[in-house]
Amino acid sequence: MNPLLQQIIDGDPKALARGISLVENDAEGYDALLEALPPNTSTPVIGITGPPGAGKSTLADALIGELLGDGKRVGVLCVDPSSPFNYGSLLGDRIRMNAWYDNPNVFIRSLASRGSLGGLHPKIIEITDLMKAAGFDHIIIETVGVGQSEVEIAGLADVTIVVLVPESGDVIQTMKAGLMEIADIFVVNKCDRPDADIFVNNLNMMLAPAYKDSHHIPVVKTIASEKKGVSELNEKIKEYLATPDAEKKYQLLADKIYQVIRQKRMSDINKAHLREEIRKTLQKNPGLNIYQLAKAYL
Repeated sequence: MNPLLQQIIDGDPKALARGISLVENDAEGYDALLEALPPNTSTPVIGITGPPGAGKSTLADALIGELLGDGKRVGVLCVDPSSPFNYGSLLGDRIRMNAWYDNPNVFIRSLASRGSLGGLHPKIIEITDLMKAAGFDHIIIETVGVGQSEVEIAGLADVTIVVLVPESGDVIQTMKAGLMEIADIFVVNKCDRPDADIFVNNLNMMLAPAYKDSHHIPVVKTIASEKKGVSELNEKIKEYLATPDAEKKYQLLADKIYQVIRQKRMSDINKAHLREEIRKTLQKNPGLNIYQLAKAYL
């Protein structure tokens, strides 16, 4: 077995950090590392998403405490916005989770979205699978918070939590967002603010026509900064994971494989090189449109 992989399986956090860096940077040997990973479909992935300012990091921090209280080991991936120029992380706002950095049962890694419109890292699937090999009981993924495009998490997480706040605005307009359609559990955070109950009631009313048979999307009220409502959220997560959807499992698998194939096929396309090629082509033939330019690469 790959020595680095063996260290990761043995629970060495430094080895896991090195492995993630290999995958992040397409470093030599990362393919062999991934291909040697043991299959794992049993470690649940909890996705936390929602608009900016909803308190996703604070909620994730509180949820870590609940899971630790259940005797679980937790891996956390936090995806931050990144610079459009050098793809480095812009926020790095993991300060909200600093209570867990020295806890041997918690591993936290920040990732830059690197321009991905779906609120995730381009290598999030591979990094998540690497985390699964490290033997965590749960993996939490917190997405950037970029708004309606942030729906890719539904193709990765076993349970998707959409976090809103009472000021999220007109519920009818909000429900049009693709972000709202991916929720397995809704969390209305910062419920100590005015009109929180009205917002929760409106949300439940909007969701009611979508209920099918016993299918019900729970709405959990929290004040994450005070750890209120988080134990109820933990129970709802347990309930959801206790009744796995076999069809969803295969859909998740297909989505992941699709993304991996797409990345492989695009791996020889470099944006900087593409820009120079387009510059040269247009200097020779300025009448070409984007579809004619793209045809050369198809």
